[in-house]
Amino acid sequence: MAEMNNTPETEADGGQMSLIGHLTELRNRLGVALLAFLVLFVLFISPMPGGGVSNSIANHVFIFLQAPLAEIMEEKGGGRMIFTALHEGFFTQIKVGFFAALCISFPIISMQIYKFVAPALYRSEKRAFLPFLVATPVLFTLGAAMVYYVVTPMAWNFFISFEMAATDGALAIEIEPRISEYLSLIMRLIFAFGLAFELPVVLLLLARAGLVTPEGLAAKRKVAIVVAFVAAAVLTPPDVVSQLLLALPIILLYEISVFGAKIIAPKDEDTA
Repeated sequence: MAEMNNTPETEADGGQMSLIGHLTELRNRLGVALLAFLVLFVLFISPMPGGGVSNSIANHVFIFLQAPLAEIMEEKGGGRMIFTALHEGFFTQIKVGFFAALCISFPIISMQIYKFVAPALYRSEKRAFLPFLVATPVLFTLGAAMVYYVVTPMAWNFFISFEMAATDGALAIEIEPRISEYLSLIMRLIFAFGLAFELPVVLLLLARAGLVTPEGLAAKRKVAIVVAFVAAAVLTPPDVVSQLLLALPIILLYEISVFGAKIIAPKDEDTA
């Protein structure tokens, strides 16, 4: 009975799937994931009933994304965002729809990947893998929330501080951000923080597989700190506050990963 509980699902069911069967299963899983993404994408960019072209879910998502900047500019007397190319507004909505559809459909995509791989896993491996599957979107959401509620208000205040009022012999310097540039920046920050917050998932999976050890992770702590600050300098705006707000959580997550690796890493008697 113990051996039966540790057999892959395909073998426990009485046979192995053929190559054609695997390819068919892969096609079906990819089809479900792609269909979910496309349905959400079309839904997000389509005008809502009773509204104009700009009244779409994607437009409301963009309004939500630029809310931190809007609040700061309103406190300073108001402002506006612009687009300088005729097609820029349209393609910005497309990018927002793509971004939102990808984020919302990610759990469906990851579940389809898991269902494709699951038959080849032992039951014990499935139980070990499921917590990581759940933690992935949760940690990404935490990283995105940190960008929206903590990082961007500080970064936007820093950038707007370079505005200058008109004086004798000097023209006023006022910010008028382009919608495409703003969207690219906020999306880059969200993806940077979201992916950075996935560090424990990656390291703990490697530790569970025996590819890294807690001792090895602890020995590379200084290297990890340097890499964290280099990554923060590359991925965030060029202000010290934003860089620290990314580097420090990465370092903290690395330490959590070292502690978690000590718990889930395979013991010597398990590998014997």
